[in-house]
Amino acid sequence: MADLLAKVLTVSDGVVHGTRDDLSGAALADALTAAGFTVVERALTADGADEVARALLGLCDGFAGLVVTTGGTGFAPRDQTPEGTRRVIEREAPGLAEAMRLVSPLGRLSRGIAGVRGQSIVCNTPGSPKGCVEQINAIVDVLPHALRLLAETPTNH
Repeated sequence: MADLLAKVLTVSDGVVHGTRDDLSGAALADALTAAGFTVVERALTADGADEVARALLGLCDGFAGLVVTTGGTGFAPRDQTPEGTRRVIEREAPGLAEAMRLVSPLGRLSRGIAGVRGQSIVCNTPGSPKGCVEQINAIVDVLPHALRLLAETPTNH
């Protein structure tokens, strides 16, 4: 795989309405860049399952790479990112989500999921800058291999 591509989706009513800065999206983009990914798009959507599903469909369509969401994985009523993600993915990748949750005690409060749509891997991370970076860093070492498998590129395993 010549280049590791990534897209970041911030899920936040506050950022959409201009009452909060997108610190988590920026932190994720920086962490992914540091890990060797080229972040080709950053997007924004309001909270809610319908909004998340619609945004993810657009980001995954024809894309081969990593799509990471930040926000909407907690217990608040509008935290519906996992529900929207489930509508979009074709297969779950529970090992990724489990590893992400194990990174810190607060990870246990994340309802985020991970899965595959086409040649995209979709991972939900929390909305805090610290939490999203901790969780993506927990799996970033295996993502290049997983993306090669999805693209049916020869691997050494």
